[in-house]
Amino acid sequence: MGRVSLLVVCTGNASRSVMAGLMLEQLAARRGLALSVRTAGTHAVDGLPLGARTLAALLTVPEIAGKQLDAFAAAGHRSRQLGAEDLGRADLVVAMESAHVRYVRRRHPEAAPRTGALRRLAADLRPGPAPLSARVAALDLEHAALEPADDVTDPAGRNDAAYVACATELWALCEELVRRL
Repeated sequence: MGRVSLLVVCTGNASRSVMAGLMLEQLAARRGLALSVRTAGTHAVDGLPLGARTLAALLTVPEIAGKQLDAFAAAGHRSRQLGAEDLGRADLVVAMESAHVRYVRRRHPEAAPRTGALRRLAADLRPGPAPLSARVAALDLEHAALEPADDVTDPAGRNDAAYVACATELWALCEELVRRL
């Protein structure tokens, strides 16, 4: 399998997509997968830095090394609004909730066949030797039902425990998705 390009999408590109993006990169590197990960938000304010709560929540995941996070934070993550160019180069668009999938379906229908909720992808994407594009096409994502149960809860505006819970949940989902890629 060649390099796979993932686009991870949440609302503000400040918490969930950032955490999942970093996790997917690290998990893929551990498995020797050639994975390129970008993140964006459906309603992002461009240029906001990584939040302290997001970084603190990442540090609670035992499998993530602190020095890698320091480098990640120092690299200067800045929030970005989702755009057509991002979607055009992604083999798979990984959304944090149904609202993000709806947004892509509505605003960028050409990307809908490659866009699904993380929880659904982690459960339904078949692992195996077939090309990723064929396995994604088999999911019929542009017509898939969107269920609130597939959402990863947004920790924004909540307490530190909500960020930690989100990071823990994302780690498990990202592990499963990488296993299936």
